[in-house]
This record gives sequence, C-alpha cells and structure tokens, in this order.
Amino acid sequence: MDATQANVRSFAVTNRSVLAIAVPMTLAYLTTPLLGIVDTAVVGQFGDAALLGGLAAGSLVFDVVFTTFNFLRSGTTGLVAQAFGRGDALEEQAVLWRAVLIAVVAGVVLAALSPLFAVAGQWFMGAEPRVGAAMSVYIRIRLLAAPFSLINYAILGYVLGRGEGGLGLMLQAVLNGINIALCFLLGLKLGWGVAGVAWATVTGEFLAMLLGLAIVLSRFRKLERPSRRRILDLPAYRRMLSLNRDIMIRSFSLLAAFALFTRQGAQFGTVTLAANAVLMNFFLIAGYFLDGFATAAEQLAGRAIGAHAPAPFRQAVRLTLIWGFALAGIATLVLLTAGAGLVALVTTSQEVRAIADAYLPWAAFTALSGVLAFQMDGVFIGATWSRDMRNMMLLSFLAFSAALITLAPAFGNDGLWASLHVFLLVRGLSLLAVLRLRVRTAFS
Repeated sequence: MDATQANVRSFAVTNRSVLAIAVPMTLAYLTTPLLGIVDTAVVGQFGDAALLGGLAAGSLVFDVVFTTFNFLRSGTTGLVAQAFGRGDALEEQAVLWRAVLIAVVAGVVLAALSPLFAVAGQWFMGAEPRVGAAMSVYIRIRLLAAPFSLINYAILGYVLGRGEGGLGLMLQAVLNGINIALCFLLGLKLGWGVAGVAWATVTGEFLAMLLGLAIVLSRFRKLERPSRRRILDLPAYRRMLSLNRDIMIRSFSLLAAFALFTRQGAQFGTVTLAANAVLMNFFLIAGYFLDGFATAAEQLAGRAIGAHAPAPFRQAVRLTLIWGFALAGIATLVLLTAGAGLVALVTTSQEVRAIADAYLPWAAFTALSGVLAFQMDGVFIGATWSRDMRNMMLLSFLAFSAALITLAPAFGNDGLWASLHVFLLVRGLSLLAVLRLRVRTAFS
C-alpha cells in the first residue's frame, strides 16, 4: 500500500480497485444499520410503542450530535487520500494525530453536556412523557461514549484514506459485533431495555478504540514519525478546521432534515413515529450499501487529486456510479419483496406492523432516489471540495423544507416520505451539476 514518488501518478482505477474498497466497506457499514435493527428489535420485544419511539428519538438526537462531527471521519479520509496520492507518508500520520486531538477535546465536551442534550431533545421532539423519558435515559448514557466514538471516526478515516477496506471492515465488525452481543445480553436477557442498549454502545466504542489505536501505533513504530511541530502546525489545523466546518454544516443540515422528518412523524402519533423508525432502519440499510461505493469514490478521487491525475479521477466517478445504481436497484427489489417479513421480525406490535407495511414502498425506493447523492458526496469529500458540498446541501435542505410544508399537511405520512425523496434527488442532481466545472479547474 505504500505510495512512492515514482508511482503516485501512474495508478489505474478499475472495477477491481473499486470493489477492493467498496465490498469490505459495504459489509462494514451494513453492521451499523444491523445494529440499529437489533436495538429496535430488542426494545420492540417489550411490546411498548412508547419505548420504541423513545429509542428512535434518542437515536436521532445522538445522530444529530455525532454526525455533526462526522468530519473527523470524512475530512480525515480526504486529506489522507490526497497525501497518499502525493506519496507523503509523514503527512498521512500527521493528519491522523490532528484528528485525534480534535476528537479528544470535542468528545470530552460532548460527554459533559449530555444532560443538556437530553433536555433539548425532549423539548424539540415534543412527544408524550413516556417517550421523552425513554429518550432521556438513552441520550444521557450513550453520550458518555463521545470521546471513544470520535477517536474511532479519526482512525477509520485514516484507514479508508489509504484504501485499506479490509482493515476498515475488521474495525467496524469488532465495534458493532461487541455492541450487538451486549445489546442482547444487557437489553434483553438482563431486562435493562433502553438503558442496556445504550450501555452496550458505550462498551463497544471503548473496546474498538483500544483496538484501533493498538493497530496504528504498531504500524507507526516501523515508520519515520512526523515531528511534534508538524502535527501541531497551525496552518494545517486551519485548513482542516475550514474543511471540517463545511462538512459539519453539511452534516448538520443532513441531520436536521432527518430530525424534521422524525418530528413530523411524531405529530402523526406514537404508532406512526414507531413505524417510521422501523422503516428508516431499512433506508439506512440501503444507504450503507451505497456508502461502500461512496467510500471507494472518496479514496480514489482524493488519491487522483493528490496525484493530479484527471483520467483516474473520471474513471473513479464513472465506475462508482455504475456500481452504485446496480446495488441500489437490488436493494429496492429486496425491500419490496421481503420488507413485510423484516417488519414482522423487528416489532411484535400489530399496530406498528400495519402502518409500516402501508408505507414500505416509500422506504424501498429511497435507495434509487439517493444513489447519486451518496456517490457525489464521496467524490466531493475525497476531492475536499467542501464548500460546494455544503452549499448544495443547504439548497437541498431548503427544497426539503418547502416540500415538507406543502406535502405533509396535504397528504399526511405519504407527503412526509415524498419530501424525503425530494431531498435525496436535489442533493445528487445539484452536486452533479457542479462537478463538471470543478473537474476543469482542478486539473487545468
């Protein structure tokens, strides 16, 4: 995997190189919605829609907070990939340690503020008291994992920036495997419910962090190390923070859209909120299928930018898009044919099952409407064109808000799901429109 000055400009992008990153990372990412399904299924066995709604609302607040810091993964991937393309091994290490330092500071602050986030989440959701109580328990416990989670983001970003999909798969499998096992033990067998699901996450994140740090430290012992001055270089931090600011705004806008989606679902009643939570897990499954190829686009596009190689860049865009659409079609067919059975596995509530089955086609087609958005995000993250990604996300959020205001009151939950499709389509098409201009300027 070590790049040299002799070969940084000569790499070729093939189906094999795309799949070498995408396949293991698709499997890795699939463990995350699988974890979400397990969490929902464990709590769903108690047969209480309020607990399901509280878990969904708590997960949303957690995602708003943590996805806001997703730049520690995606920003690190883009910067490491470009350093890899240039053959600058010292900068690869320096990028990782800068990200880890940011992760430690931000994680400690988030953990300390967990009670405030719980109160703010209850106020924002405006759900019934029992839903709010369950949500508060989940948030207060799960945010204790903040430092571990953010360090794991940085480590995964470094691994993916170097195109090491197999190692990324192993780290994610360990993290989510421990989490899933503890969910069953603490949440179901010991009867801790929502609290058990949250403590399982805290433990899994901590153990995964220890493993990831052990791997990178073992690797770095064999390499020349960057100086402390280089790691703490202020211009490099300013560049990283500028990139991260744009990605953070983009991520916050994305989560704000999902927050509005969940809040609007809550206004339709607790049963509809729970049904939408079940279906959103299926959307996440489709999304994580697509994220594997988006990750391939990140690494290959970033490497091409670093090597100033236009032909591999264009080939990376083309191949990841072809594979993304193929996989999205398969995911849609699977959800259309087997979705009702999956809903029955997730919850024992007959009311929730009936509502979820009625809106299942909306969730199934999110894969096709979102494939371009996922793939374009990967290209723009790898190329570190963060400003364009931020601006197009804000445009998409405005389109989603307009659709939500007009469609949800008129068509109820159908209008809510239609608004989500509008959001996904505008994201992908707007970035595609900007891409041609950016390619011309990047390689001129």
